[in-house]
Amino acid sequence: MDEKRTIIVGLGNTLMTDDAVGILVARELHARLANPAVELREAAVAGIELMELLVGYDRAIVIDAVQTEDGKIGDWYRLDEPLEHNGPLPQSTHRFGVFEGLELGKRLGLDMPEEIRIYAIEVADPFTFAEGLSPALEAALGGIVENLSKDLEKN
Repeated sequence: MDEKRTIIVGLGNTLMTDDAVGILVARELHARLANPAVELREAAVAGIELMELLVGYDRAIVIDAVQTEDGKIGDWYRLDEPLEHNGPLPQSTHRFGVFEGLELGKRLGLDMPEEIRIYAIEVADPFTFAEGLSPALEAALGGIVENLSKDLEKN
């Protein structure tokens, strides 16, 4: 990873089983990089709040949990949706997701990252109030960190 001012944001809640995966993976990636130009933040926010965390960075890496209909626990997806929105932003901040928050920052002229990479990790149970990942996700964690690390190195 080059010397761009970079932030890694792990999204989730460490008290909600698999919802913690974004935070845990972000911590591991940050430790592996051991680069003072890379900062780590943990948050349970999206939309406008996430936008505020990213102001002033050249590069942002955001990691979060996801559940899809046909997903396999431990699968990960790299989301590179363009940040150009062709139309109005939602009228209510309750409808702001990650991409809407980033677009708002751009429209407001904030110093948003030129590069934003979002990783979504397939989880089994992000809703149970308990510490610790589900057994299947815990078993996949090392491989997830290794694969994301490789993906970051090649780009």
